[in-house]
This record gives sequence, structure tokens and C-alpha cells, in this order.
Amino acid sequence: MEHYLDSVFDHVRTLNPGEDVFHQAVHEVLDSLGPVLERHPEYREARIVERLIEPERQVIFRVPWVDDAGEVQVNRGYRIEFNSALGPYKGGLRFHPSVNISIIKFLGFEQIFKNALTRQGIGGGKGGSNFDPRGKSDAEVMRFCQSFMTELYRHIGEYTDVPAGDIGVGGREIGYLFGQYKRLTNRYEAGVLTGKGLGWGGSLVRTEATGYGTVLFAESMMATRGEAFDGQRVAVSGAGNVAIYAIEKAQQLGATVVSFSDSSGYVVDEDGVDVDLLRQVKEIERGRVSDYVDRKPSAELVTDGSVWDVPCTVALPCATQNELDEAAAKTLIDNGVKVIAEGANMPCTPAAVELFQEAECLFGPGKAANAGGVATSALEMEQNASREQWPFERTEDKLTLIMKNIHDECAETAEEYGDPGNYVLGANIAGFRRVANAMLDQGII
Repeated sequence: MEHYLDSVFDHVRTLNPGEDVFHQAVHEVLDSLGPVLERHPEYREARIVERLIEPERQVIFRVPWVDDAGEVQVNRGYRIEFNSALGPYKGGLRFHPSVNISIIKFLGFEQIFKNALTRQGIGGGKGGSNFDPRGKSDAEVMRFCQSFMTELYRHIGEYTDVPAGDIGVGGREIGYLFGQYKRLTNRYEAGVLTGKGLGWGGSLVRTEATGYGTVLFAESMMATRGEAFDGQRVAVSGAGNVAIYAIEKAQQLGATVVSFSDSSGYVVDEDGVDVDLLRQVKEIERGRVSDYVDRKPSAELVTDGSVWDVPCTVALPCATQNELDEAAAKTLIDNGVKVIAEGANMPCTPAAVELFQEAECLFGPGKAANAGGVATSALEMEQNASREQWPFERTEDKLTLIMKNIHDECAETAEEYGDPGNYVLGANIAGFRRVANAMLDQGII
């Protein structure tokens, strides 16, 4: 079986040269699948793995737009529709200068398993552009989004592909994208995008969902060892949507969160992060973490080293892929970390994950721990279909139950396959098995 999986991975590298992040995501999943393929030879006979790692559709397109100076700019847009065995493609749009085909394919591949774990009938997809909204005026962002949607609209729909937000795509961008979709199609199809404004089809808790869900997953992991967030010292990376609401939920549960970061450095606040101030600085003013420090006497900005140098018992990486490497993992372990839950997608390198597992830390991989965002997007789709908007408490209760079910399924699957406590193995096999069975039922397509 090891030889078979090695040959599949070699094929992926040959077919997708230079796509290192995508290769990493595929290898991480393939590394878990040996036991389930031994137990279910029908998966191998139907070439499920080979079909799963090849996107059903890849769309790459030009995005021309005019900036405020009247100059024509050109960006590249992507939508990878990876797998629809369980339902319409579902996954966010990322606007960031680092975006390329490898990153979008890695994110779309991860989304297949993440969405399967929610049990909500959604397939895996992802999209975005190398456009950078930072420093752009609202008018420039609007013109870019309108141009982006002028191509994307041909490929999406509430029963086909349902994008959401991601890094660089928040409520402002979703609004402009939706407006252009509505204009082009001449219909009000609320279920075509999620993360919408509350006044026109959005869902309460969607803003908080990824960060809240990460903490709820970590809480379930901690409960297996008789622990809770109360009294824990928490380090968080990032200062965007996921980080802000992970901080908020952790502190609601009694923890003290002492750090957050952006590309300019990291902040240490021994008094505990003031979430309202951080939200004001990052979400309303679109400022930098240094603006937080200027207004909070207890906070210190550090511009060298790593946010993971801050001692903590719980680490929540919520920034971007491969931000937490082997050296950072060693520092965290030496400083007494016990729990790591990925709020971002694949923020820990393979070497870091291996160190955490060897140290018997509780480690929650992103495809399980940060599934709360897409889960609540699916709840938004459900509300759109019934023309309802649920109260905050009802939606949060549903999110809490979904995250507990994801945790329990990952834990039970890991135990079933002989490696209790290995949430990476549990998440990969549980998600794969659900998609593979649907693919078997639907024939060779």
C-alpha cells in the first residue's frame, strides 16, 4: 500500500510541477490513507484517490480594472471546483498578492475533507486573486470585484458553486461581488454567496464562526483530558477575522489571550487582549497592530522573532499556511504548550506537527478545527433557502453541536484505526471515507 500511495504522490508532483503547497496538502492526506485503503479495497479498485486529487474543473481568468488614477490594472482570478460528490462546490475567495494556482488548489483540496466533516452536503472548492485590497479605496475594490464577478458568475450558482470570503474578502467585498452577480443575472439568488450583510441574506454568527469554532474544537479536545479553557494562557497568531473571534471566544471561556500578530510584528499584552479595541483597529479602521499598541499601555509591539516565542499553554495559529515551523514548535513545547488548534489552513509545517504529536500535545488540524466557518456558511444557505434569519443563540447552538460532532467523529475514527488521539489521522480518514462512498455510489464520473 505504501508503494501505491508513493506512486500516486509521484504522479501528483509530475502533473503539477512547482506547486509545492498543493503537494504538501496532498501528501498530508495520503500519509493517513493506508489503513482505510487496506480495509476497503473497493476504493482502490475504483481509483478513488486518483480521481479525488484531480479537480473536476479549474478556471483561470483575467481581471482588468481601472484604479483611481485612471490607470488600467490587470490581475489573475481563479476558481478551482475540486469535488462535488457531496453537494455544490463550497469554499472561500482569497484576495492577496501571494495567491497562485498552488495555493488555491491546496485550499480547495483541504476544503473537500473539511466540508465532508460538517455532514452538510457541500463539496469542495476555492478561488481568489492576486489582487491586494490593502491600501485600495472602496471605489477601487468595487471596480475590481465587479470585474472579477463578470467572469466568475458564469461558473457559480446556489446549486453549482457557492463562494464565500477568506483572507482579503470580507463583508465589503462580498457586497460588491453579490451586487454585480445580481446585476448580471437579473435575479436575487441569495444562496449564491455566503458571508452576506445581515440586512440582505446574511447569517448571525457567520462573522464569528471560524474563530469560535476553532476554540470550540480545542475545548472538546481538552475535555478528553479533563481540562478546560478557564485559566489557560493562550497565544494567537494573526489579527484578522479568525484571530479576533478566536480571542473573543477563548476569553469568554475564561482564558487569558496574550498575543496576536500581523506582517509588521506581534503584540504581547499581558493584561489580556482588548477585543473591542482590536476589532476597532483591524475591522473598522483597517489599521495595523501598532495602532493597538499606541492605545493600550499594557501592550508591547515586537518586530523581530516569532509570536510563538510567547509562552503559552494553548496555541491558536490563525494567520496563514506554514507560519509555524519546526523551530517554533520546539519553542512552544519547551515553554509548556499543551494544546494546538489550527484556525488557519495548514499553518503548521509537517515537521512542526510531528513534534507536537511526539510531545503528546493535543493537535487539531485545520480541516477539522477551523470548519466552523464553512459550517455556518452552510447554515446561511439553509436560512436563505427558507427565507429566514435565525437568532444568534440558535445559530451558535448549531455551530457548537457541529464542532462537537466533528471532534467526536475524528476522535472515534482515530481510535477505530488504532491511533487514539491522532486527530490528523481521524480527520483525514473520516472525511475521505464520506466522500469516497459518495463517489462509489455515483459511478465513474
